[in-house]
Amino acid sequence: MTNQYPESIGDFDMALDIIGVGYGRTGTLSLKQALETLGYADCYHMSEVVSHPEHSPLWINAWNGEEPWELIFDGYRAAVDWPSVAFWPRLMRYYPEAKLILTTRDAESWYESASNTIFKAMKDGLLADEPTRRERVEMAKVIIVDGTFGGDLDDKATVLAAYQQNIDRIYREVPRDRLIVFDLADGWEPLCEALGEPVPKVPYPRVNTTEEFEQRWRGGDPRRRLPST
Repeated sequence: MTNQYPESIGDFDMALDIIGVGYGRTGTLSLKQALETLGYADCYHMSEVVSHPEHSPLWINAWNGEEPWELIFDGYRAAVDWPSVAFWPRLMRYYPEAKLILTTRDAESWYESASNTIFKAMKDGLLADEPTRRERVEMAKVIIVDGTFGGDLDDKATVLAAYQQNIDRIYREVPRDRLIVFDLADGWEPLCEALGEPVPKVPYPRVNTTEEFEQRWRGGDPRRRLPST
């Protein structure tokens, strides 16, 4: 197949400044809101796929080796969470000036949270009657369930091994001057210091409970009041 996408960012005016490399459920939606508060707007997150169903096939194209980044990230200055986290090595090369942020969380706590949200949503979503939701879940199955975790989300040992392998690879391959390691429990100060930004006069965002995740995945982002898709 001929790659119909640009090979560099030279033909476009905007590039990603931030690439999140931490898996979903490590505070990625809170980070999205934090980055947008700091002026890195807009920030791409899986919730954007809910409001842009036309992106699902583009992500599959990317998984198959194409480079549709400027179509997906048009108008965005940052990207966190899945699906983009699955592509961080390629995105790191495509956007050579971008900083990479690793959001951290205890592995056992992460697995419990992911099992109750992301993993459950994918299992349920494959049975959905609504076409765009099913297409979104099928995309996530290809990239996350099969591509990242080997096809079995109930295999805790394999899933946790993949979680740690991602972190290990980040430390091996990301230049130290481009990597920011961030625990959302630390709040604004270390993030703002690493990015060279002033600390906002508002609390660091704490969002995306299990209940909020369920509403967002099924029908849109409750913060933005997105229409059902």
